[in-house]
Amino acid sequence: MSGIWTLTSVAEAGVSESGPVAEAVTLRANIMEMTQAAEEAVLAPADCGAWPADLRAALAARIARLNGEEQVAQRYAARQRGQEYAALADPSEDGTSLGLLSVVSFMDAVASTPRDIAAEDISALLTAGIADADIVRLCELNAFLAYQLRLIAGLRLMTEAAA
Repeated sequence: MSGIWTLTSVAEAGVSESGPVAEAVTLRANIMEMTQAAEEAVLAPADCGAWPADLRAALAARIARLNGEEQVAQRYAARQRGQEYAALADPSEDGTSLGLLSVVSFMDAVASTPRDIAAEDISALLTAGIADADIVRLCELNAFLAYQLRLIAGLRLMTEAAA
């Protein structure tokens, strides 16, 4: 077998290395490997724009916590090399002390109620001085986390159904 069992989404879903779920995952190994590559691309891209890797990791941990995924949150929080943004991993922190209230509010809204996001939410970020490309970067991070957390939930359901 490839390194599929070291991939985070598979491990965090509790998939064992044998059985029907393991067979399904193995058949889709390329998807799992691309998921891992996508994680690296959104958390530590070559061009971070306004959002350094430590901030991205804190926001990823926050999104995981907002979705009840503490194990995932801890893994993302551990990616931070410094403590500058560590408090943002806690959903009770609003980002004001770091001048990131508008960013944190937007990320929380997208993570919690994406269907309610409207043009005004993007306008508020623009008004706060955030560049278009950096808004896209925020959305990419949130979109990836939504995908990954749903993937983990689906793998868990498959594992439970197979038990």
